[in-house]
Amino acid sequence: MSQDEQNHQIERGMVNPGYAALQLAKALTTSEKHADPEVRARAQGKVEKWGAVLGNILTGGVDCGSRNPVSGVPAWATLEVVTGGFATGALLAGGPLQDHEIELLKGLPHARNGSERRVLNGYFLTDAGLGELRNRLKSGCYDIRVPEEGTLLVIAWLVENGHADEARPLVDQISPWLTKLRFYPIPREKSRYFGPQVHLQDVRQTIADMGRISPNLRILAQKESVEIWAAYYDRLIALFMETVVDDWPCHTYPGDWSSRANELLCEYPKLRKSHKLCGKPEKAGGHFAQLRKFLAVVVREPTALTGRDIGRIKLILRCYLEKRGQPSSERCANLRDLQRAQVSAPSFYDLGKVVSARLAMQARDEGLDEVHSIQRPIDSAESQVYAIPAESLVPESIQRKVERCLNATVAELVELGLITSGEMVARVLPQMTSALSAAGIADPSLRRLYAAIYQAFRRRRSLLLRNLQKQVQIEELPWISAIDRFRNKSLAIRDLSAQALEEATRLVITAFPYAILPNKLLQELRALAKDAGRRIPLVDEVAADIFMGEFSGKFVESAERAADVLEGSLYATYFGIDYRKVRRLATPSKSKATKEQRRLKPNQFAELCAIRAGVSLGTWDPATNGMIIEQQQILTTQNLAFLFSDLGLIDALQGELSDMAMQCFHWICERQQMKIDHWHARLTMVKNTAYAWRQMLFFLALLPKPDVSLFLQAADEHLGRQRDDFVIRFRPAFEGLCLAVDGISLDEVSGQDSTARRFLGWSKQRHWLLNSP
Repeated sequence: MSQDEQNHQIERGMVNPGYAALQLAKALTTSEKHADPEVRARAQGKVEKWGAVLGNILTGGVDCGSRNPVSGVPAWATLEVVTGGFATGALLAGGPLQDHEIELLKGLPHARNGSERRVLNGYFLTDAGLGELRNRLKSGCYDIRVPEEGTLLVIAWLVENGHADEARPLVDQISPWLTKLRFYPIPREKSRYFGPQVHLQDVRQTIADMGRISPNLRILAQKESVEIWAAYYDRLIALFMETVVDDWPCHTYPGDWSSRANELLCEYPKLRKSHKLCGKPEKAGGHFAQLRKFLAVVVREPTALTGRDIGRIKLILRCYLEKRGQPSSERCANLRDLQRAQVSAPSFYDLGKVVSARLAMQARDEGLDEVHSIQRPIDSAESQVYAIPAESLVPESIQRKVERCLNATVAELVELGLITSGEMVARVLPQMTSALSAAGIADPSLRRLYAAIYQAFRRRRSLLLRNLQKQVQIEELPWISAIDRFRNKSLAIRDLSAQALEEATRLVITAFPYAILPNKLLQELRALAKDAGRRIPLVDEVAADIFMGEFSGKFVESAERAADVLEGSLYATYFGIDYRKVRRLATPSKSKATKEQRRLKPNQFAELCAIRAGVSLGTWDPATNGMIIEQQQILTTQNLAFLFSDLGLIDALQGELSDMAMQCFHWICERQQMKIDHWHARLTMVKNTAYAWRQMLFFLALLPKPDVSLFLQAADEHLGRQRDDFVIRFRPAFEGLCLAVDGISLDEVSGQDSTARRFLGWSKQRHWLLNSP
């Protein structure tokens, strides 16, 4: 595709199909070549999804980049979205009938093929169906995995509470989709918990994880070798030892020797039939196989052995005796006991079955308030059932799998090392924030319903959007809009939300200071800020391959706040920022600015970012776009300035900033020295470490000068302990930091003899940190 064609596609708002094609190719390779059949099966599912995405892009079947990408499908419908925000065209509330639907259909009039969902939805709109929904509302015995499944529960609540007039328009809105989508909940035996505690996954998923623990064939082969074949080999040796005269075997044969030898030979194929893991008995040239072959010759015709054969048998017997002594000796018995003890420990596979059985006694779709009873040693009853020694310990790796369903606060899960990234925080945070968002609803059944729908909505994956469009908001769901007026946004709720916002932000920034806040987490923080009555214009990370050459007004506002926090600071010096230019771009208030002014300011901000990056706007090239986006992140601090200033974190974290900066530096050194073979993965590593470097500079910029000097000293010492090749490559970045601490901009020494470099993540040429020293 020529540059003109690429630019024409940008003007039309099309999405580059290259990313989808790459993902499809990777999935195809995995589905065909991976050794694990489960991995191949999962990859095949990805092949189907990415095939649909690529076909949609090329044919225009799905308008990628739109908040309504599937023609005729309302924005409230939950789409299947794959990595990168691409919609496949499938609807998550549709698809094949699920088990609970099939079970319910058994008690309803026969539904023709294709009309099952219409029959089910229709049932729940009858008096009997509404009665069942009302009972589930009161008991809380239902689950909602996609937001649509809460719709008929909302209708049931409205009818029950005298708001039938508001229920009718809602029925009209969903009626075109009654044949395709599930608007009814999933039955549960127990009500779901909503509160401050969260879990990474439910018991059902943990049991599934246990089921993926497969037997270790190498260990099983070793166990078979010791318990089956060692004993057989000892008997084989003992038989030949009976024939020895003056150190030479096969000179004499006791009266019943041949019959006993024949029995041993006949026993081998029977044992081998059920014990095939160990290859030692069949190893060509091995003592075991040779001696068995010689035994067969002796049984058939002893005189057929040659002198060379007898010499070989003598050598095999001598090797055995030197290593173990006589088969009947105490030395040999002690050695075999030791070997049996070494392989007697139960396998992870067997222990996993015990733990799975313990988990199966818990509620499948919830977390666990305590896990010690699941992690305890094997008791006597389990020992008898599973043939595992009593008091056997559950391995740490299996204990960690169990801990993934532990109910605890987000902070506790971070401290336990179970939550290891901001993305994981974003995944569990809705479990907590859903209760906060619903707290203003007086009716307990409606409060629980709102929280359940909220959680399901937060599980929706964000769409890839262009032209500064906004993701679908929860208020746009017709069934949420119908009950939103029953939420009392009181001062107490705002205070609770504000507290949760501050705690969640502080937790993520201090636990993972080297990583920018992921977009999914920003959605949760925005929701908390909204309920707290706080206006914090958080900016998402923009994808380089869909950047349209424009930033919205909130990016300008965020850059202006960064100017308030960082003007004249180490951060501004290092990155060469003239915040006066940023302030001139600050968008006037809406009351004073014309529509044209408000439209132009963000474009001018994008132009400033492009100038700082030394590139031009309006190209398809991801590297060029990435350089522009990185300058935006530098100017805005990618949300740090707004969060630190508005949430009071500058003072609250003053004592932790130095440690946070050092965490960033250690993380950068570690990642930069990892062995990464794939070129794209190496580029991603450089980008992420550059982002961590920027965050480190932000933390340092908030510290007094003496603390920064102490940091430099400690960082220099740490750098000196790294590999020589890395130190040589990275020293220019560190020198650039030292210059900025001394108040010298890198732009001032550009072109001079200084080797100092500004560490940025994006480049149109091969990145200097990827060059060999």
